[in-house]
Amino acid sequence: MRASLREIKPTSAYRLAFLLLLIVFMALASLSVKAAEQPRNPSAHFFEQSFGDYQDELQSAAKSGKKGVLIMFVQDECPFCEKMKATVLNQPTVQDFYRKNFKIFEVDIYASQAVKDFAGREMPQRQFALAHRARLTPTFVFVGPDGKEMARFTGFADQQTFMLLGQFVASGAYKTDNFINYKRNRAQSS
Repeated sequence: MRASLREIKPTSAYRLAFLLLLIVFMALASLSVKAAEQPRNPSAHFFEQSFGDYQDELQSAAKSGKKGVLIMFVQDECPFCEKMKATVLNQPTVQDFYRKNFKIFEVDIYASQAVKDFAGREMPQRQFALAHRARLTPTFVFVGPDGKEMARFTGFADQQTFMLLGQFVASGAYKTDNFINYKRNRAQSS
């Protein structure tokens, strides 16, 4: 036997309405959390556009309070570069952390396009890559406001390792430790 709306007691109606509103609210909240966690295009949300004047970019990073510049050296059809972009650099938490702390650029190790290095010397991208010992890809080179290398990492890194790498540099731990020790110490303290 089905009860009509007139037969439902007021307190039962309020409870039913409250439960329905709660269900709707929870559904909307879970949708917004899922939307916030959706991968984003690294070209738009990780890397910054540049005219290739890295001396100017470094000065701009310092003026805006960033720790320095991060260069990702890549090459066409590099499977590990593509894997980094598809699984790590597309994650909003990675993008937000790195964009907050560094100006980030992508440089092709074989390109002939002219760039200015951190000292203002003009050269092709491939020469810039060689000057930074980037022969394998991906190679990540962090450069401080003084134009000196703070840290480097070559190869694929999962999201946890890549975040630790960023924290290693942003916290200044690179000044007194190497990344392997830093990572090991963090793992032991967890």
